[in-house]
Amino acid sequence: MSSHVLLAYDYPLLGAFWTVLWIVLWVWWFILLFRVIADIFRDDSLSGWAKAGWLVLTILLPFLGVLLYVLVRGRSMGSRERRHLQAQQEAFDQYVRETAGGGGRASEADQLMKLSEIRARGDITDEEYRRAKEKILH
Repeated sequence: MSSHVLLAYDYPLLGAFWTVLWIVLWVWWFILLFRVIADIFRDDSLSGWAKAGWLVLTILLPFLGVLLYVLVRGRSMGSRERRHLQAQQEAFDQYVRETAGGGGRASEADQLMKLSEIRARGDITDEEYRRAKEKILH
């Protein structure tokens, strides 16, 4: 009962390499699987039945389903991803513009500059200019 187990000698370097390689391949496989499933739901050109068919195929026969999906529809996966990211960026930019107050509402300085240009052209009197200026500043 005095036998010592030395794991470093029982597990050679090549075995550790193969284990790490298999773990990386499995992680890549799951990333690809979830990207395919996300692309199935993201694609607006597919009908509901086509989405259901691809989803059932990728869930019941994952290796075959993902391989077929990538072969048949993989060429346009990148463009759908790009469109999705652009839509997200545009929505975020619109939110920032609305939140920051720059979405169509001019700043006080811009309004005063336009008002002074109108007065310089002679379209409004000095009294109208004064009232409009007070309205902008308060």
